[in-house]
Amino acid sequence: MTDRPGLAAHDITVSYGRHTVLDRVSLRVEPGETVGLRGPSGCGKSTLLRVLALLHRPDHGHVTLDGVAVTGARHTVPATTRIRIGVLFQNPRSAADPRLSLTDLIAEPLRAMHRPPDAVATRVAELAEATGLTTDLLRRQPHAVSDGQLQRACLARALAHHPDYLLCDEATTMLDASTQAHVAAVITDHQHRHNTGVILVTHDPALIHRWAHRIIDWPPTGT
Repeated sequence: MTDRPGLAAHDITVSYGRHTVLDRVSLRVEPGETVGLRGPSGCGKSTLLRVLALLHRPDHGHVTLDGVAVTGARHTVPATTRIRIGVLFQNPRSAADPRLSLTDLIAEPLRAMHRPPDAVATRVAELAEATGLTTDLLRRQPHAVSDGQLQRACLARALAHHPDYLLCDEATTMLDASTQAHVAAVITDHQHRHNTGVILVTHDPALIHRWAHRIIDWPPTGT
């Protein structure tokens, strides 16, 4: 790998106890590109996305963001770096705080960056409109909305800071066909507007062939 623009994993190894999930895996997504990952469940695709999302520190190897090495994970990484990478998980109920309204769920990353209240409200309204969430839905907590509605809110949250890279881990698996199409359309529009690099993990062959510029069969061995 060279240090050209992109979000890249370099020789990543991750083990849980004696079980090695990733063994010197390398992968890159470039600005504006959609990379599709396909492979059997349980082979480490989600772990790799967590490493790339700076949520998990690998045992070996490192991540670069536009050529700059990133060390650490979660809050040991500067917030200005973390917000450049958005992530959308498969199960929105596991990813959402059940105590928050959808408004607060979307606003959470904006408030974390100390955005003024008026700016937060404006951005939440923009994201709600883009993802098809009505004012009535925004007042509700996760238990009072469908999986599709909650995933739209999680998508809005992931896009709050106009991320340069978006990682989608089976993000449409639990959705009906119409919601799946809407989520894909919102992500594609964001990608076109902001030249966002997207990594798409999915078992849906139609989706991956329609959406991805490049498809990698597991395990990825290079760029």
